[in-house]
Amino acid sequence: MSDMGSRMSERQTFQGDPPLDAPIVAFDFDGTLTVRDSFTAFLRHRAGRRGWAAGLARLTPAVGVYARDRDRGRLKAQSVRVFLKGLPREALEAEAEAFAEASWHRLMRPDALACWNDWGARGAHRVIVTASPETTVAPFARRLGAEGLLGTPLMFDQEDRVAGSFEGPNCRGEEKVRRLRAAYGPDVRITAAYGDTSGDTEMLALAETAGFRVFRERP
Repeated sequence: MSDMGSRMSERQTFQGDPPLDAPIVAFDFDGTLTVRDSFTAFLRHRAGRRGWAAGLARLTPAVGVYARDRDRGRLKAQSVRVFLKGLPREALEAEAEAFAEASWHRLMRPDALACWNDWGARGAHRVIVTASPETTVAPFARRLGAEGLLGTPLMFDQEDRVAGSFEGPNCRGEEKVRRLRAAYGPDVRITAAYGDTSGDTEMLALAETAGFRVFRERP
């Protein structure tokens, strides 16, 4: 494997196999562990006021299409093309890390963090399952000490720059269940799962204990 291939493999493989008999607990990220959508906040943060306004103007046609088809994945992909296309992977990772450091105390729900830490103290394998790009959520996952991260993977071109699309389907709804089974086996048992939108319904149904909108505290 080439050096670039090795680096990409290391980045993409976040979760390891959980210890034998360890409970697997799945957390949605945006709106569950956080108070708002982290990817939108990240894009706005890096674009600045003028860049954000200009980008939104370019997104107007895509928003019109979304109003008709309600395809969140398509709208998100268009946002990536407008705000991130051509950005080197290392630059994106550095900006995501800086964003996590700057916004942590404004984004993270205290009661969600308490629940997360409680499961950690019980030896659980805690996995974040999110529709946001894995690359932008990874710095938060590392700060949390997450054992797993499953998100929507960005596509990078041969020069390791953001290609302007995703490698796979938007990680919401049934895709969250598919990703969990791909990571942990078709007969995976989820001890508990937490989410806050209809995009978490299937994941919550997979869990023995389901927490829907149970976290309400704000920083």
